Amino acid sequence: MDKNPAVPKVVATDAALELIRVVRAKHGPVMFHQSGGCCDGSSPMCYPIGEFLVGDSDVLMGEIGGAPFYMSKAQYEYWKYTQLIIDVVPGRGGMFSLEGPEGKRFLTRSRVFTQEEMQTLGLM
Repeated sequence: MDKNPAVPKVVATDAALELIRVVRAKHGPVMFHQSGGCCDGSSPMCYPIGEFLVGDSDVLMGEIGGAPFYMSKAQYEYWKYTQLIIDVVPGRGGMFSLEGPEGKRFLTRSRVFTQEEMQTLGLM
């Protein structure tokens, strides 16, 4: 996880935090894994804790709404200079993601860290 929580690697919009609350009320504790493509495209997938197994090939990016957020190490190498911003848009989520029935889906936006933030995170 972040060595410096003042510069989070993943954050969530108010809309995403509200949808996380809705999903948690229905399913209990949840976690996220950033999908790398294939069936569900490149979207953040929301699962009940324990349903998606993470391991040595995954990086804990941080937490959003009390839910841990992971990404594969290989994918992290491409994204490590960016902050992930988890948002919500209308539509159906990934077929295995819990928010699907809500008529909304989580979406990953991003921004490149500033040079100062990269130095703080030890990326330079």
